[in-house]
Amino acid sequence: MASNQPPYRSSDHALIWLAAGIVAVVLFGCMLLAGVGILVMSPVNARQTTAPAAPMVVNETVRPELPAPVIIAPPEDGIDYESAVLATVYDQVNPSVVNISVLGDPHNTLPDEMIPEGVEPGELFVISSGSGFVWDQDGHIVTNNHVVEGADLIQVTFNDGTASIAELVGTDVDSDLAVIQIDPAGYALRPIRLGALEDIYVGMRVVAIGNPFGLEGTLTSGIVSATGRSIPARASFSIPGSIQTDAAINPGNSGGPLLNERGELIGVNAQIRSEERANSGVGFAIPVNIVARVVPGLIADGEYSHAYIGISGQTYSPICAEDLGIAPEVRGALVVDVLRNTPAARAGLRGGRDASDTAYPEICPQRIGGDLITAIDDQPVTKFDDILYYLSSNTSPGDVVTLTILRNGELRTVDVTLAARPSRL
Repeated sequence: MASNQPPYRSSDHALIWLAAGIVAVVLFGCMLLAGVGILVMSPVNARQTTAPAAPMVVNETVRPELPAPVIIAPPEDGIDYESAVLATVYDQVNPSVVNISVLGDPHNTLPDEMIPEGVEPGELFVISSGSGFVWDQDGHIVTNNHVVEGADLIQVTFNDGTASIAELVGTDVDSDLAVIQIDPAGYALRPIRLGALEDIYVGMRVVAIGNPFGLEGTLTSGIVSATGRSIPARASFSIPGSIQTDAAINPGNSGGPLLNERGELIGVNAQIRSEERANSGVGFAIPVNIVARVVPGLIADGEYSHAYIGISGQTYSPICAEDLGIAPEVRGALVVDVLRNTPAARAGLRGGRDASDTAYPEICPQRIGGDLITAIDDQPVTKFDDILYYLSSNTSPGDVVTLTILRNGELRTVDVTLAARPSRL
């Protein structure tokens, strides 16, 4: 599958009733009662994303709904609304966020030049650290796979300084998610609340809480600067639908929550794009809909199976219209390669077979004649990532999807029975 170049690694809205004669003090009080409500009352349609949200897979008996957020009263000299919101989110969610220290043999995980002097093979040493958050009352904690990779011993530290040893429950390299677990006895665990993907929009205020550079309980804020990004997972695969934010994300934030202004999880902070491995205003979070699908599978089975179709391709550009013999106004995803013994091959999808002499090799495929996918299960496909996103958000191995394809100038449909994504290609 196509992927990007890898980087370094409600509460209820207050109803403000305006009536003649209400003084400004009352109006201000009503605004504060909004607590962690939205900062800007945008129209509902401004919050929609182009991709449908997957159903949340949440066991309410295991993850009970948290009580309503506690509204922080302003001091006598007043407090601005945005500060009240950020302070409330922090007060509500910081107890759910943990610091994770991973011990392992650095000889097995780190380059030679990064191995501390004097550390002998087999000797445990802190090889990585990151963030995580409480998922349920059973002691399950979610973080990134790359945070706990290579762990021999995992320590979890809560915001009050108490610590516990955690066991690894399951990992998924393709979503870069992992679940660890502590013995919950004696801990006042506070599970995080889940937000909804359809509520996320570019420009909305977001908050990240984590442990950048080991500095526990750090809050940073910003906005959603883009949605629908694909970020690298393992070789040849991507994590589609990811959230881009300008909230400061630094090493140590990995695995921590990205939150909306109601203190609900909308993503798991995972990557930054920077030449210096520090915040440059471009960070990425794994979207909540993928988290809600993968985590229950990791808890139940220790692993998660992603649906797999077996093609590689690219978004169709009208620049390539003449080369490919496709009208420039058409939208879709070109199938460049169909891998052998895959669902796509068994369904008869076609990749490019004839060499192209295109004048635009950086934009147009080097081989022509492949199918153009215009829809999946009647959902329009305008770019290649739409296929990846639909599969990740809505399907499982064994499901059948119907592709609408353009082949030799004619539209037709092809049914594809999905398989589990292989561990290697």
